[in-house]
Amino acid sequence: MLIPNEYVSTAEDIADQVIRKLKHVLPTVARLCLISTFLEDGLRMWFQWYEQRDYMDMSWGCGQFLATVFVIVNLFGQLGGCVMVLGRLKVDIACGLLFFIVVLQTFAYSILWDMQFLLRNLALIGALLLVLAEARAEGRSLFAGVPSLGENKPKTYLQLAGRILLAFMFITLLRFEVSFLQIVQDLLGSILMILVTVGYRTKLSALMLVLVLTVLNLYHNAWWMVPNYKPLRDFLKYDFFQTLSVIGGLLMIVYLGPGGVSMDEHKKKW
Repeated sequence: MLIPNEYVSTAEDIADQVIRKLKHVLPTVARLCLISTFLEDGLRMWFQWYEQRDYMDMSWGCGQFLATVFVIVNLFGQLGGCVMVLGRLKVDIACGLLFFIVVLQTFAYSILWDMQFLLRNLALIGALLLVLAEARAEGRSLFAGVPSLGENKPKTYLQLAGRILLAFMFITLLRFEVSFLQIVQDLLGSILMILVTVGYRTKLSALMLVLVLTVLNLYHNAWWMVPNYKPLRDFLKYDFFQTLSVIGGLLMIVYLGPGGVSMDEHKKKW
């Protein structure tokens, strides 16, 4: 057990060095990745205005007016929320707005009955909770010299909920195929996701999971390789940016750490 522990300790030291060097840009990169799916979908509402409106009208028979309202809400809600998150302007309101969009689309596109899409949306909500946690951490740091009565409980529980919900993304990537590489991928990803969820060696596990998801995303969701006229392109683009948003959530975990409700935190008390 000594040699594996030495390897893990070395990997953690390397990860800490990387995080320290990137600490000034990591939150911005994490936010940019996280809002990417909302940004892409908001822009799609603009460039495919009539297609989106007609789709909603045909799907729900709600008429042109309500279908247009749906497109407008998605357009301004998503683009406005993205600008607010990136600019750190009323982040709680911005996350609430984007959360509303996720719930709205879950019902509007009947995602509630599609387990894969539902799990991905839950993972997206988890990523938004981590943005809220980071905003609370920033707000608290403004008063670093003021005596504190204890731990920032809301931030701690936001981090816990965010970690748990992010796990749902990897569940959608599991493929029960009888091949050596697929079995290794499923086992490695599952182990890393469990470690992130329980908060054990969290920063290293989250950083490794970022690398795994990035490789899988580029391989499986290469939408730029599909011609514009094929419907597959839009499906792959949707999956690509949703996965990128979850990667942003994992980067937020790398930056913030696991929070108070985690094995890493309890290890400090042992």
